[in-house]
This record gives sequence, C-alpha cells and structure tokens, in this order.
Amino acid sequence: MPDDTARRAARLLHHRKAGLAPGEPIAPPITPATTFHLPANGTGAYGYARAGNPGWSELEAQLSLLEEAETVVFPSGMAAISAALFACLKAGDRVILPADGYYVTRVLATDFLRGLGVTADFLPTTGYDTADFSGAALVYMETPSNPGLEVCDISAVAARARAAGARVVVDNTTMTPFLQRPLDLGADLVVAADTKAPGGHSDLLAGHVAGRDPALVARVRDWRRLSGATLGPFEAWLLHRGLETLELRLERMCASARTIAERLAAHPAVRDLRHPGLPGDASHRLVGSQMANGGFLIGFTLADAGVAERFLSACPYLAQSTSFGATHSSAERRARWGDAVPEGFIRLSVGIEPVEELWRGISGALPG
Repeated sequence: MPDDTARRAARLLHHRKAGLAPGEPIAPPITPATTFHLPANGTGAYGYARAGNPGWSELEAQLSLLEEAETVVFPSGMAAISAALFACLKAGDRVILPADGYYVTRVLATDFLRGLGVTADFLPTTGYDTADFSGAALVYMETPSNPGLEVCDISAVAARARAAGARVVVDNTTMTPFLQRPLDLGADLVVAADTKAPGGHSDLLAGHVAGRDPALVARVRDWRRLSGATLGPFEAWLLHRGLETLELRLERMCASARTIAERLAAHPAVRDLRHPGLPGDASHRLVGSQMANGGFLIGFTLADAGVAERFLSACPYLAQSTSFGATHSSAERRARWGDAVPEGFIRLSVGIEPVEELWRGISGALPG
C-alpha cells in the first residue's frame, strides 16, 4: 500500500480523537434533531437541520480526509451529481457528458437541464481523449464508465478542458478516493455515490461532492441548503461507520475481482470480458498511474438474455440487484435498464466472500 493511502486510511479511523473530551464516545452519536437552541444573545454551530447537523460534520470531516478537499454530503449519488451540475451551469452553457456512463445523469440532462437552456452533448468515454471542448462550460467525466468500464485520461482531459475555458467534474463512484484521485489530476469537483462501496452494506443512500475551490464548494453547499437535498442523521452515521472499513474491504474485493476476471476470461461461455485489472484489457493502460488497480467490477457477455438470466438465478453467491460495491457480490443484466450493451451483458460486482467459494458458485452457474 502506498504511504499516502496508508496515512489516509489510518487518519480516517482516528479523526475524532483530537476533539474528544474525557468520557465522550469514540463513535459519533446520532443527532436526530431538526432544531437547535439559539438564544438571542448568540448563535450556535447549528440552527436548523436543513443547513447542518452534527452527523454531517463528522461525516464530512471523514470524507475530507479521504479526498484531501472540502466535502459536502448528500442523500444520494444523484443528489450529489445534480448539485455539481447546477453549481457549475447556467442558461446558455454547454456541458459534455458521457454517452456510456450512468444513464440517469443523461436523463437529468435531457429532461431538465435542456429545459433550463443548457445544451448537453454526449461523448463516449474513449472519445474524451481526443474531443474538442471549445465552447463547453463544463466537461463531465465518468471513468471507469458504468457499466462498460471504459476509461479516459483525467489529467490530459482536464488540461485540455481548462485550456478551452471549461470546468471539470469527475464521477469517481466506481473507484472511490482510495483507488483514484481526480482532484489530484486536475478536476474542479469530484462526485460519488457513497451508496456503493463507501457505505458497502446495501442499507443506505448517500453521495458527496468534493473540491478545492472554496467559492465553488460554497455554491454546492448553497444548492444543498436551498434545494433541501439533505442526508438523514442515521444515514450519516451508517456511512461514517461504513467508511471505517472501506480500505480493508476494497483490498479483498479488488484482489478477488482480478482472480475471478482471469478465470472468466478463460471460460468458453464468456465473451467480451472487461476488467481494467487484466493486462490485455483496453482500460488497463491507466492502471498503476491514474488508477491504483482494476477495481472490483467486471463486465462480460453471455450468449443471450435467457442464458444470462439463468446464470444469475443459478449462482448461490450473487445478489440480483441493481447497485454495486457491497460486501456481498451482486450481478445484473444491464440491457434491461436501457444501457447500450448486448442482451446477455452482465455487470458483476465482486464482494468480500472467500474467493474460491465465490468462484465455485459462479463457475457452477455458468453454462457448461
């Protein structure tokens, strides 16, 4: 583990220590309050729950250690994405979005941003490395993309976007701050769905935006307060707890994903396998520089929709669910959501099960 990653992982677990008085709890308490005492002769740290909560403060301090940047938490990944877009865009602006990224971001752009006078252009992730960003106000990347796991060079794209006068936002959901650091590579803002690996237990919705420009982050924070896109105190507590084991879970998930991907690639029923950790994968070029490793997601294609659905039903160790990054492995046939993928395409999220037992379940469910 690189020294800076180890330092962040250790600080994450002890970030409350310096502020604790004797007898105070090591774990942050849950504060389910909407109002706070505000005497006429002074103001307190908190006044109304839409503007702040002690649980948010603890969580944002923790996430800020990970991102090494000011962080604002939200009640879902899409709430975080929306805040970043609305903080950066105005009527008459043009935004570049990934054509092969998370589909809900595209729906937000076509159904709402366009109606407010924002032009949205869609590019495949692999096209960002050579695209002309002239006239764009915002370049939004998702790398690796979900679900295809395509990548683009954040540093090179950010430099060209800034030269064209555009801001840069990167969706880092598939990697997390432990595996990829967009702000270090030139992004103005990073967004993420902490519902996935950071929470890690399929029991909360959350997201965050992080950045190093105080004025821009202030706009993001104002959007949260004015839109009412606020995280509940219990969800904040759950995410704070989940983050404490993120580095440990990622170590096993990523190592297991590499093993599973190698074996799937050799299976006769599997076509077009994608995992950035494999040397032959088109996205491997950025592993070791931009990405710490290949992550925990795998994409592959079976013969057709029926074969894919039978595989999903037959494997005892795959939850059939539409999220990823949990302690349990999960998989789904993404074509049913309208992604531009083959009918038999599977997105597999590798969890923390013992890898040999997981592989026995997967291999036993694949068509022979």
